[in-house]
This record gives sequence, structure tokens and C-alpha cells, in this order.
Amino acid sequence: MKRGMLSVGDQVRWDERTWTVAVLEGVRGRLVDDAGAVAAVSLPHLFADPHFEVCGAPRRQVPPFALLDAVPDPVREQALSWERHVREVETGLPDPVGGTPRPRYDPAVHTLAQREAAKAEELTASGLPTSVATVRRMRVRYRDQGVWGLVDQRTTRPRSAVGRADPRVVDAVVAVLEEQRDRSTGTLTRLRDQVRWFLEDQHGPGAVGVPPQSTFNRLVHALADGQGMLGTAAQRRWHASRPAPPFVPTVALRPGEMVMMDSTPLDVVAVLADGVTGRPELTLALDVATRSICAAVLRPPGTSAVDAAVLLAEMVAPMRMRPGWDAALALQRSVVPYERLLSLDERLEGAAARPVIVPETVIVDQGRVFVSSSFLAACGSLGVSLQPAPPANGPAKGHVERTFKSVNQQFCQYVVGYTGSNANERGKGVEDEARWTLPQLQELFDEWLVAGWHARKHSSLRHPLLPHLELSPIQMWSALVGVTGYVPVPLAPDSHIELLPVRWQVINDYGVRFDYRTYDGKALNGYRRRRSGSSARGERWEVHYNPYEPARIWVRLPDGFVEVPWIHATQVNMPFTDYTWRHIRKTVARTADRDAHELALARALDALLRRAGAGEGTRRERTVAARASATSSVTVGGPTAGTAEESSPPAFVSEAGERGQRDRDPEEPYDDLAGFDEGEEGDDTSSGDVRLYTSRLLNPYAEADQWL
Repeated sequence: MKRGMLSVGDQVRWDERTWTVAVLEGVRGRLVDDAGAVAAVSLPHLFADPHFEVCGAPRRQVPPFALLDAVPDPVREQALSWERHVREVETGLPDPVGGTPRPRYDPAVHTLAQREAAKAEELTASGLPTSVATVRRMRVRYRDQGVWGLVDQRTTRPRSAVGRADPRVVDAVVAVLEEQRDRSTGTLTRLRDQVRWFLEDQHGPGAVGVPPQSTFNRLVHALADGQGMLGTAAQRRWHASRPAPPFVPTVALRPGEMVMMDSTPLDVVAVLADGVTGRPELTLALDVATRSICAAVLRPPGTSAVDAAVLLAEMVAPMRMRPGWDAALALQRSVVPYERLLSLDERLEGAAARPVIVPETVIVDQGRVFVSSSFLAACGSLGVSLQPAPPANGPAKGHVERTFKSVNQQFCQYVVGYTGSNANERGKGVEDEARWTLPQLQELFDEWLVAGWHARKHSSLRHPLLPHLELSPIQMWSALVGVTGYVPVPLAPDSHIELLPVRWQVINDYGVRFDYRTYDGKALNGYRRRRSGSSARGERWEVHYNPYEPARIWVRLPDGFVEVPWIHATQVNMPFTDYTWRHIRKTVARTADRDAHELALARALDALLRRAGAGEGTRRERTVAARASATSSVTVGGPTAGTAEESSPPAFVSEAGERGQRDRDPEEPYDDLAGFDEGEEGDDTSSGDVRLYTSRLLNPYAEADQWL
């Protein structure tokens, strides 16, 4: 066989047998084995077989020339020098450029063995003791591997990161580090003690020694640095939550294709009421394609499911300009094709420069806020695909996580009452600095979204036709709307009622009763003690309630939803929530029948709210009332003052919990939010049939009048 060529008569090894090449014709050949069997094969298929080889000839391979750059310079120079010596032994010339061989290396005069002996003598005389066997070995290595075969392989052996450490100690350190991922951060001294205890449990006391502290520290850093096993507890959790590589970038090509939603405490202390302060929770929805914050809500601690559900409705409704805002913040003054969009959607008249985006897919974590029945119903009613992220996997929704950091850096740190992102960054007396109420902070944040976030250029936003041009979120929305189009999605009034928690109740002679509250009205006449339209529920009717607004419920009758007030709503003259009601139920003992106890609860509730409003009562009572008052006064995205919408009927936005679908006896006490922490109170938009509060997010009646 010629070097690099297969010829007729060559012996080859294939399919665990030895064959002789009998015929070569184009890309096909015929092989004959020792038993006389004939095989017709495709030569490309034959050469691609990893077990194919030509007998007596090495398999050709390209030497790794690039690895020469990774070895020390003296080693590389020595390998190149050996290449010249080996080439001279084989061909008579040290360089391939031509010339005349030296007399001792002329292939026409001396045999290969004589040339090998001459080269060994020459190298020994030059001060490099070399034997004939060494020259022959270097020649064989050069034929098989090229220049790389002449490199001193001792310099290319990978070095162990742990040196000569006992493998049992190494395994113990790795095992203990893995156990410490979810524990509070400790010192290396504690880690060494835990490794010692681990070794004693595995191998017996004194069987395996632990290295000294300094040696142990070097071993730990060699194993853990860059692996996410050291550092703070938050860093270890973050590293452990990353998905397995390779990482696939999240790409969205049109507005609403992928929207990420999440909640986090805002790094600002706000004043709720009567001096009660606390860090509100920010729930926002981020569009990946445009990096637009489509909707954002600030709540007292304990964001509830209604916030996530209502965010969907707020996203598809334009944000109204507020009194006092600069005219430059109007959508009409932005880069979007305002006149063309206005002809498609009359709601955009007088709107602020915030994108209106219809979500297609919403990515959320698996917290109870985003996997509740209300949020699932909201997504289903709007035709939104819900995609939960893996548990404890922040990188799966990294865009919104990074947005929270940007909000803290670009907005929160400029607000009085800024707490910093952790206790180490917190100043002294931050609670005393807080001066903004929750509604005021929401107003500031909304204005910053329009003037700051959506107008600021984002390094990840590039124009589809001009990749070098950075765009702001509002500019990116304008560019993509021209490609994907704009379709407004109005909502019917009953859509918001459908998002509320639901339970099935009997309409008795006294009305509908649950959780020690009785609801009754003339609209129920004709349906008392009658079967509902659902054959599976019998006499139980579909009832929707608002934990933020316990003073009324909505019952689905054959003609649609009807609003039914609490019979004692006139006894309570201030806003309250289900959280406040649960507090009263715990403090007022039942000493009479059901009706009398309900009246006593209503009077105790009114007394509590009056005391808290006057600055009296315990701190606990003031906190309960303050949170109810704060949530009821938040006005985000609502109508501006002086508009006709101020007199519109109220919209029904509230928490849609998961606990309201159980069949229970009407007389049985029921805690709708049992198990929720004390921070889970929400906004209250009404106090029975005494006051009517317009939705702080979207007025469905105004929407219906305009679109239906």
C-alpha cells in the first residue's frame, strides 16, 4: 500500500475479519476473505467504519498542531529539532525544500539502520546522549502522530486539581459540600469538622486522617471554586437552580409572544396608614420581545392571586394620562404611529406612552399566586397559554428577575425610604425616612415606567432592519407593531366576575350565608330553595365573592350575574377586607345564635375601624385597619379626575383563591383564606352598597359601552 492510498492486493481488517482487496471500481470495491467469501462494499462506508484498518499501515490522522502552542517553548523547540533529525534519517534531508544529503545520510548509499546509528552518534557527540533505539522510537512516533509524537509527553499530562490528596478525603469533601448547599453559610473550620465526622462514619474513627487546616482549605478551594459550592447561601441556591447546560437563549419575535410574570418585595418602605410602614410587593408582567413592563401593581405584603389575574386585563387596556403628567409622556408624542393605531383602537386617545400588548404565552413560577384557580381561569378566558417554570429555577424566567434588579437600581434607590437589596446595604432608621403612601408610590412608579423605563434604550433591543441600532421598549414596540399588527381585545364586564373565587351555596329563605356573613336581596326572590341549573350541584348555586370586598357577592342566575349585598353592610362605614373580618372573628366570642353573632361581628368590625382611624387601639388593630385602608385607596391606571367614568358602576377585581370551590354547609364556619399569612390582605374597592369605587385598573362597564 502506498502512503495514503488503497490498492488492489492490500490486506484490510473489517467486520472482525481480514480481507484482500480484489477489485476497485469507482467508489465501490470487492473484498475476499481467507475462506473465499466475497463482499461488495461502498468505499466511503468502508472508510467511515471506526474498526476499519489497513493491515501493516497506520491509520492516517492529522496531528494536533494547535496543541504545540500549549506546551512550554523549550519543549516545542525540542520537538521541532527532533523533526529535522527524523526527517534527515528517513529522507536524507532535514528540510523538505530540497538540497543534497550529507554523506552519512544518503539513502542511495546507506541503509536505514546505518542512518539511525549515524544519527545516534551525532546526537551523543553534541552532548545529548541518544541510543539507536531512541532514534527508531522517535521515527515511529513521528510516522504515527507527526510533530506531536515528538513532544515530551510528560509535559502534556493533565494535572489533578487536588494533587496527591487521599481520594477518600476528596469524596468526603464533595459529599459534605453538596449537603451544605441549602444550609446557612459557615466557616471552613466547621466544614473540616463535618468532613472528619463523615470520614469517621464511613471508615471508622482514625482510619482516614483529615489534612491540616491550611492544606484542607486549599483542597476545598480546588474542588469548590467555580462550582457554586462556596459563597453566600443565596449564591449557592442560585447556582443550584440553574438548568443543565447547554443553555438555550429565550427568543421572542413579536409583542406578547412570551410574557414573564413574577412578584418581589420592593426595596422601599412605604407608609400604609396611621404611621404603619412596610415594604410593598411589586407584581409585574414583562414582555420579552420589547422588554416592556406591560403592567405593574404595588400591594401591601402578601400579593394575592387577584393581582396576577388583573394584570392580564391591565395589559390589554391602555394606561391613561394622569393629571400633572408632562404632555411628552402621552402616546401621541411618542414614536409609535399614533394616528394609525387610534383608527384601530379608540381607547388609545389620551393614553400614556405604555405599550398595549396582548399576551400569548405567560411564564410564571409555581407559587400559589400564579397557579391558583383564578389565574388559570383568567388565562383561559383571555386565550393565554400558561407555562409554569421549574420549581426554584430563577434562570428559567431570568428576564423578569433581571428587571427587578433594574427597577431597584433605576427607581428605588432614588426614593426616600430605600432599604437596599439586603441588610448589609440598609441605612439607619429607614422606616423613619418613609414618607410616601402606597397610592403615591404607585403613582410615582407608573410615571417612572412611562418617562424612564419605556423611554430608556436597552442594549438587548435591536431594530429588525438595523441591528446596530439600540432601541427603547416603546421604540421596539413601535417597530414590531408595524410587522405583527395591532389587535385590541376589549373585555366584557362579566369577565372580571368570572375571575373571582367561586363557591357553590344554597339560596335559602334568609339568602346566601357563609363565613358568618349573610347576603340577601330582592334579586334572589324566585330562586330560594330551588335547584340550580347544574344537575351535579342540586340546590347549590354558583356564587363569586371578593376577599378584598366582602360586603357583596355575585350570584349567577339564569339571566346572568346579580349583585347581592351583605345585610349588615350599613353597620360598617369604613372599607374592610376578609383579612380584617377574620381578625374580628378570632376576637369576638359567640354568645348567641347565628344571626345575633353576625350582627355582633359587624358592630365589632365597625368599632375596630373607628378606633384605628382615630389612632386608638392596639398596634395590631391599627395595622389591620391600615392595610385595609391602604389597599382600598390604590388607584393604578384608573380614570382621570373629571371624566364621565367616575360615575360608572364598579368593576369587580379581586383575589381568586383556590379554597372557595368546596361544598360546605351554609351554617358551617368557613375561613376562606385559612393558612394565609398575616400579610395577605388586598385592596378593598367597596363597603357594601354604601359606596361605589371605580376599579383602579380597568373599568369594564366603560369598556363594554365603548366596544360591545
